[in-house]
Amino acid sequence: MKISEFDYNLPNSLIATEPKNPRHLSNLMVIDRKSKKITHKKFFDLPKILNKNCVLVFNDSKVIKARLFGKIPAKIEILLTKKLDKNLWECLCKPGKKLKIGTNIRFNKDLSGKVTKINKDGSRIIKFSSKKDFKKIIEKLGHTPLPPYIKGSKAKSSQYQTIYAKEDGSVAAPTAGLHFTKKVFSDLEKKGIATYFVTLHVGRGTFEPVKVDDIKDHKMHSEWFTIDNKTATALNNAKTSGKKILAVGTTTVRVLESCAKNGKLTSTSGETNIFIYPGYKWQFVDKMLTNFHLPKSTLLMLVSSFAGKTLIQKAYKTAIMKKYRFYSFGDVTLMV
Repeated sequence: MKISEFDYNLPNSLIATEPKNPRHLSNLMVIDRKSKKITHKKFFDLPKILNKNCVLVFNDSKVIKARLFGKIPAKIEILLTKKLDKNLWECLCKPGKKLKIGTNIRFNKDLSGKVTKINKDGSRIIKFSSKKDFKKIIEKLGHTPLPPYIKGSKAKSSQYQTIYAKEDGSVAAPTAGLHFTKKVFSDLEKKGIATYFVTLHVGRGTFEPVKVDDIKDHKMHSEWFTIDNKTATALNNAKTSGKKILAVGTTTVRVLESCAKNGKLTSTSGETNIFIYPGYKWQFVDKMLTNFHLPKSTLLMLVSSFAGKTLIQKAYKTAIMKKYRFYSFGDVTLMV
């Protein structure tokens, strides 16, 4: 399957640089996989569209201030992409050529780092030394890693975070969840729709571009996730009783599908490099809520697997025609 099959042309004017205010004013495209029908709603309509037979699952990972600026003495930009051990991180670095093994980096009087390894893909393994709590230093010293297409906008770092974010560890937001407000959660609760939470720390695996012509040759970077026994049991019971599992975002999808076998979840913590593209046999997810994704991305391949490549192509053409807003701060699709 060729990467060119997942390409499309998007006018720059449709790339959202700021979220709607309030967030639930986003447009919601409802894609019916069975009838192939596409309808247009607002996100605040979601509780009206769903019924008690639906269960929502969210990724509660929190975006950390993963972008750091240091000196060697030349200026260096570092993006923390994956925690490997205490104060040991896989990082993307600019300019990487200046960071040889053994290079020391100084960030401020309380934080320094040393390059211990250079990976084949050019990423670096950096061991950080901190005089104070590393997490607190990063929170004070670091910058939220906003996507490059919204740099220079008036968007605030706090807007690039779901209101239910809890577990520190992501370097990109699980953006489908950005549309949820207290009002939407309240309306879901009033309707008796249950909500559950899993965790996947979004890293390079989610946003790394596909650089091969045949998508089957693409290798996903692994990302850490967890689903506890209580949640797995509750979701299994819901599934057994005939309820539909609605995954909020592709990262939630990756957790559920990584933990499922023969239609049943197993409580798991670990790494997943699951790569979902057309031809994949779905195990657990029945419905999906997700934003509009970049051309040639693994996320576009995932939704094409779920709804069918032809229907997704139709949906994206319709979205462009109707001037939907795309990417992280953009509008959202509900695939049922």
